[in-house]
Formats: sequence, structure tokens, C-alpha cells
Amino acid sequence: MSRNGSVGKKSSDIDLTGVRTYEGLMSTLQKRVDPFGVTTSILNAQVAWMMHPQELSREISGMSGDVLALQTHVMRRAFGLPSEDVITPHADDARFADPVWSETPTWDIIKESYLAFTRRLEDMLFETPGLSHKERRRAAFWVRKWLNAMAPTNFFFTNPIAMRKCVETNGDSLKQGFKHLLRDFEDKNIRMVEADAFTVGKDLGTTPGRVVFRNRLVELIHYTPTTAQVHKTPIVIIMPWINKFYILDLTPSKSMVKYLTDQGYSVFITSWKNPGADMADVGFDDYLLEGVDQVVNTVCTLCSVPQVHLTGYCIGGTLVATYMAWANRHYGQKKIPVAHWTLFTTLTDFSRPGDIEVFIDEGAIRALEEKMAEVGYLDGNDMAASFRLLRSNSLVWHYFEKSYLLGEPLPAFNVLFWNMDTTRMPAAMHSFYLREMYLHNNLMKRDALTIAGEPIDLDRITQPLYAVSAEDDHIVPWQQSYRIHKYVNVKAPVRFVLSTSGHILGIVNPVVNPPKRSFWVAEPARNEHFEHWFARAEKKPGSWWEDWLAWLSPQCGPMVAPPDLKAANCPDLGPAPGTYVFEK
Repeated sequence: MSRNGSVGKKSSDIDLTGVRTYEGLMSTLQKRVDPFGVTTSILNAQVAWMMHPQELSREISGMSGDVLALQTHVMRRAFGLPSEDVITPHADDARFADPVWSETPTWDIIKESYLAFTRRLEDMLFETPGLSHKERRRAAFWVRKWLNAMAPTNFFFTNPIAMRKCVETNGDSLKQGFKHLLRDFEDKNIRMVEADAFTVGKDLGTTPGRVVFRNRLVELIHYTPTTAQVHKTPIVIIMPWINKFYILDLTPSKSMVKYLTDQGYSVFITSWKNPGADMADVGFDDYLLEGVDQVVNTVCTLCSVPQVHLTGYCIGGTLVATYMAWANRHYGQKKIPVAHWTLFTTLTDFSRPGDIEVFIDEGAIRALEEKMAEVGYLDGNDMAASFRLLRSNSLVWHYFEKSYLLGEPLPAFNVLFWNMDTTRMPAAMHSFYLREMYLHNNLMKRDALTIAGEPIDLDRITQPLYAVSAEDDHIVPWQQSYRIHKYVNVKAPVRFVLSTSGHILGIVNPVVNPPKRSFWVAEPARNEHFEHWFARAEKKPGSWWEDWLAWLSPQCGPMVAPPDLKAANCPDLGPAPGTYVFEK
């Protein structure tokens, strides 16, 4: 006992005072200086390892095994003896694809040393003791970004291909690379395609059609029928507003809307307004009411039909899912203007949204809100930069190497051109979406959200659903997209498709011969886990577009004469692709 009667501190007790001070300091730094955890997440991981010496010693022991294997490999290569790589690059890692990285001992040693160090460090961060899954993932994410930036391929004197090309071109490659650097410096972006590589309306988005509706948020485009008759029920496609709509109408050979039109469907698509500061207060409710609801009812009127087939892509699909729950409550199941619906790569359960999770917490959202409050919107380049960071090797450093170190011209790739054609997002809408969907995951919770005066419950949805995901989607992991079948009403038939490729090319997946891609398809049982579904799903070669049409055809009714828009007093608002798509 001490003199004042308190129990004295034993020598074996751990004093956590410093830890509490450190945690408070890091929390303050993260809120005020580093809201996205670029450095604080890494420092937290370092402290966590120091507080777990037993686990750290085990990792150091494992690292010593890597060092020994690497030393053996270096010795064999130095003496000209064959040796298997200690670390093999991932299949999607093209940085070391040139034979020089394997055939020349010096460059092979540099490559292997870099890969061994980065692989071990990333694994350690993913296994950091004492941190939550999200904290470990964030630390590993930012370390991976730093390591990607420090790859030997990103520096002239450690890139044998760049040095070889400099010699072969008598230095012209570096001259061209410097010009490209100045171009991108002026543009404040590492370009993936030249700004004038394509012209919308001339090279892209050329399927004939007319704008049939316009308000402050959206233009509605109807594509000119190419068949004598069309299915009675029209298709309405709600596009995401974080990019332009013409990703589904790139070129005639890649255009989904042209394909649907040629197959006898009456197709409508949304082209969203690129908002400015005057639209700062536009919210998610407005996108539902003035966007989806007005569009659906307009199409019903123009086509003289009681219901449409509604399709949503990405964030447009999240809006469509919300609308379906809202409309079932607002109109009632007998009067809802949607007969059945389709989702393309859509999240409705945001509990595990993939790598983008590292940008989602209270501090990060607050920082974004403060930035948006200054101008009234989130700039499209900020959003594009976030998505490019998720795949920094292929979407950032690949172009850094090709443009600056090798001096190569940018490829004229239409998907990349569309990707660089960014749009802004209203501050109110984006804040709501980040908080209610990503941060609180309220869409999957019954009546946790109230949108446009109605509580939202996905279980009210009984209409048949066709849902498509992509195997390599880094924005909408298919395992999460799959979960929609658990939240709609048990009476709703669901057909789930998993396409090969990623978020864009898994959807922009035209029918070609011979097939380029394949897909898995099956109807999931109510509580069936995605692993069990995948194990029994049928894998088919080719494009899922044909399977979708086989599902749509009986649902969309008999063949009838195309809608007479003139008879329906449809206003002539100009030809496709409209005017909103050109707004910068």
C-alpha cells in the first residue's frame, strides 16, 4: 500500500499512458492533416508491430528465409547458373514482362529484390496484430501505392527498356517524353489518351436517336428503331452520373444500345447534366424523382404502355434499386410502372465495397464535404484520381513509363477516352451517398432510409431481376453485388450472371465470333452463399448479352409497331447524343 492508501503500481504492469497519448495525437493528425490515412495508417501499423514483439520476431524469422533464398538466387545468377525466380510477378503485373528482366542477371536480381521486399512488406501489413481489418487494409493499401511508385520500372537508370530505347533513338525518346511531361503538367493529369483522339457524336455515341425529354438533371434519348416491329415493353437504361452515358454506345460494334435496337427493342437511355455550383443543393431525392421517376413515366406515356423494363448501371443501379423499393411503396405493386429490372455491376450492400473502402470513414468524408462546400460539387478529376489509385500500376505508372521514359504516343483507345471524360457531382447528393450508402450501409436495412417521402425497404421488391457482375471488378466486387438476391422479396425471381473481365469490359461485352469472354449463370437460392452458387453455376462461352435477351424476350411482351412519338406529341429536343454529354 502507498501512504495515501492506493495500491502501488507493480513493476510488471504495462503503462499505457504513452499509448493513449499517441492514439490521441494520431487521431488529431488524421482529422486535420491526413484524413485519408496516407501516412498515419502506416505509422499506426508500425506502432502495432512494436507492441507485439513475439509476432514481429516470427515475421523477421520468415523474412530471413526470404533473404536466404534471394541470396542463393543472386549467387547462381551472378555465376551464370540457371535459377528459378524466388518471387514470380502476379499474372496481371506487366511491369516486368520484357524478357530482359529475366534473361539478364543484373536486371533479374533488381526485379527479384524489389518483388521479394514488397511482397513480404504487404503481407506483414495485411497481418498486423492489434488493428481492425479496415485499418490493416488501409495501411497495406497506402504502402502498396508507395511501393508501386518506387518500382525500378519508374526510373530511367533502373529501367533497361527505357535506356535501350534512348540509345536506339539517339535520345529522341527522352525528348518526346519531356514533351509529354509538359503536356500533362499543363493538364494537371497523367493522360491515358489524347484529348482530341475522338469526337463524341462523330466517332463515339453515333447510334441514331432523338432527345425526347429534358429537365434540369437529365436528358432522355430514344434510339431510332431498326426493325419493323419492337417488343411492346420498352427498355429504360439509367446510367451512372459519375461518367458520360456513351460507354454503352461507343462504336457500332461495341454498342449495347445498337445491339438491343437491332434485336427489336425500343431503347431509352439517360444522359445526366454535368452539375455546377448552382446545383450544390441537388440531392439523392432529386435524382430519384426528377431523374428515374420522371423518365419512367415519360416513357410509359410516349410508348402508351403501363410498365417498362428498367435497367441500372453502377451507381445508376443503386439508384434503380432504391427506386424499385420506393415505387413499390409509392405506387403499390399493382400500379408500379416497372414490370421487371436489370442491374449491371451494382452495390446495394456496402459492407465490403472493395479497395475503395480505404477512402471511406468519418474523417475522409468530412474532408470531402469541406472541399465540396467551397465550390458546390466534387470535381470529376478528383473522383477519377481515386479510382485510378485503386489500380495505380495499370492506370498511373504504366502511362508514366510509356509516356515519359519511353516517349511513346498515347494509344487511341475509346474506353480510355470515355474514362477521362469526367463529370462533377452535386455536393448534397454526393455527401448523402457517401454517408448513407458507404459509411452507414443503410440501403440494405429495412426502412433505415427515407427517400422522397417513402421509407426504403428492398424486401418490398417483387419484380423479376436480372443481375450482372464482373469477375475482376475492383469497384463493385461481385461477391457484394451478388448479395442483392438476399434483400429483395423472396417472391422475386433472380437470375445472376458473372462475366469475365472488369467493371467496364465485363458489361461492354458484345457478341463476337470466336468468343472473347465467358460468363457463369444460375438462379441463386435465397440464402445461398456466393461460393456455393459459383460452384454449381454453368459456365458458358461468349457474351452474356445473348442470355439477357433470352430472359428479356418473353418478359417484354409481343412484337408491335414501334412507338409513334409524333402522335404522342413528343417534343423535338434535338438528335442524339443530346447536349448534356458535351458539357465540360
